[in-house]
Amino acid sequence: MVPLFQFKRLASIPQLIHQVTQKDPTQPYLGSLALHTGEPAQAILKNRNHLAQIYPTMQFVVANQTHRANIKVITQSQSRGWEQMEDAIEDCDALLTQQKGVMLTILTADCVPILLVDPQKEVIGAVHAGWRGTDQKILYQTVERMRDQFGSHPRDIIAGIAPAIGRCCYEVDQKVASHFGDYLDVMDSMGEKFMLDLPTINEQQLLQAGLLPQNIEKSNICTACDVQDYFSYRQEQGCSGRFMSMIGLAKE
Repeated sequence: MVPLFQFKRLASIPQLIHQVTQKDPTQPYLGSLALHTGEPAQAILKNRNHLAQIYPTMQFVVANQTHRANIKVITQSQSRGWEQMEDAIEDCDALLTQQKGVMLTILTADCVPILLVDPQKEVIGAVHAGWRGTDQKILYQTVERMRDQFGSHPRDIIAGIAPAIGRCCYEVDQKVASHFGDYLDVMDSMGEKFMLDLPTINEQQLLQAGLLPQNIEKSNICTACDVQDYFSYRQEQGCSGRFMSMIGLAKE
């Protein structure tokens, strides 16, 4: 059985499927799900097939994440980027859909994955926010896109901020820290270095976009601290593994 993490709020919504995978020592390369990091494709596909067996009616959509603020709306119920990288969604770090039977996915190993759902309009989203995407306010823009394209009201949107590197472990230089001076209490100064809190910055973006505080659930799990369960690029000094955060609407 693939080790998984869930959010309480998201788990309470009928017909919503969501999971965040963890490392799995019984699977190849600890259950990494990334095809783009140089591991043998057949080993990664074995891990993906193991996961897909849990959700046999779902079509998995994977994006070619590029640390930008490009948002893609998925309008067809078909797999993309699941069995091969060549048909992944290009140049995209946020996925949205109203399609039933589609699982939106994000691959990370320290960056912030965020899962979104508007139960009223039946819209779901999956967002990848590294420091560059966070600086470009990709999460704020995704909520705006949900509002403009699907008529979502921010007060109806529920968000889960999945495991990511925390303030305790994410050291950045002045150049990176200077991008986030407008946020409240999101970094600690360590001389010429700073400890940056990307999950909290993204939480503030959600609040700025109009989400209600009670509709934002943070995992409060640092991937670098909890490296036994989650891949951490920094803690593992350039690991090639990636865990997957996913969200989908089940077919009725």
